[in-house]
Amino acid sequence: MVRAGVTEARLVSAAAELADEAGLVAVTVSALARRFDVRPASVYSHITGLDELLDQTALLALHELADRAADDLAGKSGRDALFAFANAHRDYARAHPGRWQAAQRRLSADAAAASDGGRIARFARAIMSGYGLTAADEVHGVRLLGSAINGFVAIEAGGGFDHSAPSAAESWHRVLDAVDTSLRNWPTPTE
Repeated sequence: MVRAGVTEARLVSAAAELADEAGLVAVTVSALARRFDVRPASVYSHITGLDELLDQTALLALHELADRAADDLAGKSGRDALFAFANAHRDYARAHPGRWQAAQRRLSADAAAASDGGRIARFARAIMSGYGLTAADEVHGVRLLGSAINGFVAIEAGGGFDHSAPSAAESWHRVLDAVDTSLRNWPTPTE
């Protein structure tokens, strides 16, 4: 019997909240059952298992991140767009650390196809095209930008910048300046 008030959407929302509070590893079917004061079997009435729950949490995070990036990117190009895109990611990760972790998970093929990950990737490609990169080099540029964002955010979230100067915020701006400089001076491939 399904308890009133427990829905897939409410479970995913609760999973996202729990992830932000205690980390993605804390998201379990049992933990969600306790939040709703139901038995785990009731949770399974709405989802097939933990993988589906984590996929749905990632989809929620990617949707929220894509919306934030779209808002922040509106009317911007070049360096301004690069900074807006990167800041949208870092700000989201800082505000929602567990959801950020969920967004980094490898999704099932079905979940990936349904996600806003493609929308985020299109934003990144549009930023690269503003730098005049070839279509092939746009892929490399997107990977450079993604690596800079995800690497920095992961190290910052893990406390890797807590005990040294200058501040992480200062380094963040310098890293983005370096990415911008790299994109404006993209090397011509040699074969």
